[in-house]
Amino acid sequence: MRIGIVNDSMIAREALRRVVASADGLEVAWTASDGEEGVERVKADRPDLVLMDLFMPRMDGVESTRRIMAEAPCPILVVTASVSGQVDKVYQAMGFGALDAVDTPVLMACGGCSGGGDLLRKIRTIAKLIGKCPPRCPSYSSLEDPPAGTSREPLLALGASTGGPFAVAEILKGLPDGWEVATVVVQHVDACFVAGLAGWLSDHSGRRVRLAAEGDRPEPGRTLLASTTGHMRLDESGRLRYSAEPRDACYRPSVDVLFHSLARHWPGPGAAALLTGMGRDGAEGLLALRRRGWATVAQDRGSSVVWGMPRAAVELGAAEVVAPLEEIAGVLAHGIRAGARAPGR
Repeated sequence: MRIGIVNDSMIAREALRRVVASADGLEVAWTASDGEEGVERVKADRPDLVLMDLFMPRMDGVESTRRIMAEAPCPILVVTASVSGQVDKVYQAMGFGALDAVDTPVLMACGGCSGGGDLLRKIRTIAKLIGKCPPRCPSYSSLEDPPAGTSREPLLALGASTGGPFAVAEILKGLPDGWEVATVVVQHVDACFVAGLAGWLSDHSGRRVRLAAEGDRPEPGRTLLASTTGHMRLDESGRLRYSAEPRDACYRPSVDVLFHSLARHWPGPGAAALLTGMGRDGAEGLLALRRRGWATVAQDRGSSVVWGMPRAAVELGAAEVVAPLEEIAGVLAHGIRAGARAPGR
């Protein structure tokens, strides 16, 4: 796996080089000392992964990520001095297509690197996403039993990955005034960043987004975000639960796991959207929801940072509508209203 390093600090570049060199199967393809040089390097010699700093002269990591994903798409991992201290910039970079973020390893007097293990774990996870995971992740069986219960409350479900924070915020912001529909969201993100993501989504959408706790019920007017590296699912009692299973799922938390559980257990009408992201997580779950009579939407190619997950949904026939990001909120709201008016399912 060839890795490019974009960082203006010579010491940081050396720390990253040592960590990469310490692992079998990894090699440094090149290094760049600022974001502008990083863009040019990627265009000239595209690596398997870019380790991107945030604060650099001439062009910072956010703009460099945006340019790379627009001009020469390539997996990007944000590596910066303090992820927790730069939450807003981290999520800006993720909105433009960065997959994840981790603190920069620190060179020690002995020659080792503190934090190198965390970086390697992130790299291994991304390696699965870009080719070491099977083309079709473990399939979740079609659920033929009808949903239990009699509630006719509607539900909105969103699933997203690469570039998802901006997409989710845009949809929440675009929902009608007075929106009082229960909403659940799965965004592929490391558990240590998810609390910051809830705050970021709240700030950028104007709607309060809170982390879904074990046992929470989706309720009108509440927006709940999956909050752990376990998979969030709805159980037969209508409560949200977290589980490590399926352990071999390529993505955590899995959109497919949530969508399939909603198809089985949510008795009312609903609308769901599968948004920008790498891979195909959520496509089969969206199909299960469509078969249950939900309104289903896939983000279109032009507005997606990576048209992987939505494309998989389109190929399966899971999406009733394929729409650009700016239209999705309206399509979902229409689908919810139409489902609520229907006499039955």
